Amino acid sequence: MPKAAVTRMNRDDAELLALAAIAFLAGDDRHLAGFLSATGLAPGELRQAASEPGFKAGVLEYLLTDESLLLAFAGSHQFAPERVAIAWRLLTDDPARAAESFGQ
Repeated sequence: MPKAAVTRMNRDDAELLALAAIAFLAGDDRHLAGFLSATGLAPGELRQAASEPGFKAGVLEYLLTDESLLLAFAGSHQFAPERVAIAWRLLTDDPARAAESFGQ
């Protein structure tokens, strides 16, 4: 099945994508362990950390650092991996750069 084309995204869309990324990581023990190891978080700290500013952007940034994980996430949701980069930029408060970088 072909992946959906990269389309316009707003901050709400970016936050929903980040929540999907959190669920994706939490749904696989290996993915979650890698994320926790990279962030230094303990499993019991995850819920509190999720409410911190920048956490959602951090989750997306983590996916962007691992191409195979990024592709697995994008493939599981049937969208282009570039959407993660766009969402990350929106969540790092740089929407103009996100639009500029991806021809929006």
